[in-house]
Amino acid sequence: MPRTVAVVTSSRADYGHLYWVIREMRDRPGLEPRLVVMGAHLSDEFGAAVDEIERDGFAVAERIECLIDSDTDVGMASTIGVATLGLAQALGRMRPDMLLLIADRYEMLAPASVGLALRIPMAHIEGGDVSEGAIDDAVRNALTKMSHLHFAPTETARRRLLAMGEEEWRVHRSGAPSLDHLRRSDLLDRGQLASRLGREIAEGSLLVSYHPVTIARDTLLEADALFAALEATPHPLVLCFPNADAGSRALVRRARALCELRADAHLFVNLNPVVYWSLLFAVGAIVGNSSSGIMESPSIPLPAVDVGARQHGRERARNVIGAPAEAKAIAVAIERAFDPAFRQEIRGIENPYGDGHAARRIVDVLAGAPDRDRLLRKRPAPVPQDG
Repeated sequence: MPRTVAVVTSSRADYGHLYWVIREMRDRPGLEPRLVVMGAHLSDEFGAAVDEIERDGFAVAERIECLIDSDTDVGMASTIGVATLGLAQALGRMRPDMLLLIADRYEMLAPASVGLALRIPMAHIEGGDVSEGAIDDAVRNALTKMSHLHFAPTETARRRLLAMGEEEWRVHRSGAPSLDHLRRSDLLDRGQLASRLGREIAEGSLLVSYHPVTIARDTLLEADALFAALEATPHPLVLCFPNADAGSRALVRRARALCELRADAHLFVNLNPVVYWSLLFAVGAIVGNSSSGIMESPSIPLPAVDVGARQHGRERARNVIGAPAEAKAIAVAIERAFDPAFRQEIRGIENPYGDGHAARRIVDVLAGAPDRDRLLRKRPAPVPQDG
């Protein structure tokens, strides 16, 4: 019997990272991926991305309706609870041999908790990374301690997982699987991209990918500075919807207001992975606080302005320009991103997040993983002796 692997995806962002992993598993004898789709994927407000998953040829084994119609931290917490109830029933029926989770979204605490209770071995992608300005950091570390196999995006992340006490045989440096898109996907040229988006992307456009700062009491604390800089920049703007976090609806309202103010600004609700990665090649720079500005941009290389605290602590290549959440500082950083001398300087840089071969490495490990009992019995690292 093939080893069944339940793959949980809750947003367009994590699905983009999982796409080639799922493809590799589907084509690998002895593995059977089963997709569990939940959260924003099932929301019309966030683009109903489950339709894209099915158009990609993947069967959806379970749909978990759990995203609370709210724009608050209480809504986020309630979403975890509703997801836990739905996943308990779904995974209880499915009883997969393994559960595959990725990254650091708060709702991933639900499948991890259910998997723990049902004694399902868990594999986790992108543990060991750091993002100090979001609750994602704590979620990521919690998933690490609840999981049994680890796929680190960088060498530093791998060493951090070992420092957290994980056994060495469980920890693998895979790289970030999102980079497989840049190597393997048929990306769109400018004409194809314009056809998909319904409009042309002007040369020298600035891609804006910005999310609430979830660790702050006011998750929109830094947004005023960003939007002030965007109002003043001379570059055409391409804005993406934020994550489904507390404060996301307020960000969408501000983005729409900016688009009404500027004829050269356009907001897109849901960009599938191939369209999004193609867009990275079409624009002149990216600004915001999304991980894509740090993890994927060096492989192009695309100048990236990282705003504020959300991604503090994350490894970064030389194409990433940090800017505090101050309008003037953001404006200066944007102009540096478009400076021909800077663009020349970052040519040929190495991306610490990998080489676009992560999916194969991950699936090789999943296919050859030990049996359930060996995976579930975690041994703690030795405690250093005093003196």
